[in-house]
Amino acid sequence: MKSVLQRLPVIALLALSMPRVFVAQAPANVKLGQTSIVLSRKYEEGEKLAYHMKATNKGRYQTIAYHADVNCVVKKDGAGAFIEECAWSNLVVNDDPVILSPAAQSFRQPLSLDPAANPSVPDLSHVIPLIGPITDLLTLYSDLWLANKLGQLHRVGDHFYFAHGTPNSWADGNFVMLGQDSIDFDFTLADATPDGIANLLVRHLPPSIPQIKLPAEWMRAPVSDTANNWVEVEKNGDGKFSAEVGMETFDVHLRVLSGKLLSAEMENPDEVLGRDCTDVELQHCGDSVRYEIKRHIELVTVP
Repeated sequence: MKSVLQRLPVIALLALSMPRVFVAQAPANVKLGQTSIVLSRKYEEGEKLAYHMKATNKGRYQTIAYHADVNCVVKKDGAGAFIEECAWSNLVVNDDPVILSPAAQSFRQPLSLDPAANPSVPDLSHVIPLIGPITDLLTLYSDLWLANKLGQLHRVGDHFYFAHGTPNSWADGNFVMLGQDSIDFDFTLADATPDGIANLLVRHLPPSIPQIKLPAEWMRAPVSDTANNWVEVEKNGDGKFSAEVGMETFDVHLRVLSGKLLSAEMENPDEVLGRDCTDVELQHCGDSVRYEIKRHIELVTVP
């Protein structure tokens, strides 16, 4: 059974040496603009930022909700790139405050919109209650970082497709034996306000040929209308295994002013087929069950 605090979302950890970027026509409902929009982040050392995040995760058995605060300070890393060093606090899960361990309280998440600083997943082994918020925020930042890195969005209506496909993994070897997804990115600079606030739509879509590992033949049949691009195998406490496969997408809406992330919203539905198995090879399994997992994330700036 998934938990919003355990499952890692799609994260744009990308090798950009040979990006496959396709500039496309803007969607029909997007009005083209002429004014150049500034998306690149201009950092100042010592600058402070604060956000409030809330999320819901509707799974097969239950709905889990959390909200938390994060406060960041702009610094430079050892290579001279700007980073935001962020501390999490005030985590509440299903209306119950969570007392963070000393390790979680002292944890500092490095984030950056500087193209010179590549996104990376920090060590999450000692901050388990914060895995959901940490990785959700990393997803939002990584989308904006990638848009700036590739430099294709300048005016309202600009649109491009980044064919990535390389699988991301969140397997830990202890509980999650296999966890992968494979996505491409579809970017649109949807609109902008007169005062320069840009609205970006970043769609995370299944590639034509997903690159995830499917350990059992029964996992290959498409669960939805595209090839399966998401798989997870978890070890249950009774020595059995929970195996799931399906189709995952993300729609991420980002509001940006002068390169600074003001707010964000993410819809993350998964169409899933799950089976409980008695062997790690997933050959001896019970009946299959189809269901949907729906995650919704909101991030707002705190004054």
